[in-house]
Amino acid sequence: MPKRTVILSASAAVLLAFFFLSQRGDSGVRQNPAAADTMPVESVTDTGDTSYLIAERSKGKVDAPITVLEMSDFQCPYCRQHAIETWPELDRLYVQTGKVRWIFINFPIPQLHPNATTAAEFAMCSAKVGKFWPVHDLLFAHQDVWAPLKDPAPFLLTLADSAGIERSAVLPCLTNHGTRELLQRDAEGSAQVGVRSTPTFIIEGGLLRGAAPLALFKGILDSIYTAKTQSH
Repeated sequence: MPKRTVILSASAAVLLAFFFLSQRGDSGVRQNPAAADTMPVESVTDTGDTSYLIAERSKGKVDAPITVLEMSDFQCPYCRQHAIETWPELDRLYVQTGKVRWIFINFPIPQLHPNATTAAEFAMCSAKVGKFWPVHDLLFAHQDVWAPLKDPAPFLLTLADSAGIERSAVLPCLTNHGTRELLQRDAEGSAQVGVRSTPTFIIEGGLLRGAAPLALFKGILDSIYTAKTQSH
C-alpha cells in the first residue's frame, strides 16, 4: 500500500484488543459478551491457552501503559520497511523502556504475496521454541531472497539454522501446518475490525495504516504516554 498514513478513530479496535490482550484495569478494554462467544478472553491471555502464543510474539512489559498491535505480512514490502527502518528505534525508545507492549498479529495476504502464509507458519512454529523475534528479523532482512521462490521452505530452514533452532524442533510443526489455525484466527480477528492492508497498527483504540515514519509514531506514543501517566 502507499507510504502515506492515515489515523482513524476506531471503536471497533476494542474488539480486536479484546481478542488478544489480557484484561487490565488501565487498558480501557471492556468485556463484550457477544465477542466472548467467538473467542473467550481467558483463552488468549498470557496465562491462558498457549496455542495463541501471545507471550512468545510480544515484547515489553505486560503492564506497560500502552499496547500496540501490529498486523503484518512477512512478504509485504511496506512491512519490511517498517521492520528495518522504524521498528528498531521503537523497540529501543518505547518497548525496552517499559512504555509499550508490542504484539505481532499475522495478516498474510496470499492473493498478493504467495509465500506470506508459509513465512508466517515458519515464524509461529519458531515462536513455539521461543525464537519468534530472531526469525521475525531474519524473515524481513532476507525477504528479497525467499519472497520470489516457488518453494521457499528449504531457504526458510536455513534461517532456522541462523536463529539457532534445531530443524527437528520446527519440521513437525511446519509439515503438519501446526499453526495454520492460529494464523486464521489472527487474520479473521483483524478483518473484523476493518484491517484490509499491511502494515496496520492498533494503538490504544485507533488505527494507524501504513509504514508510518518514526516521527509520527513518536508523536502518537508520547502523547498517549503523557496522558496515561499524568492521570495516575
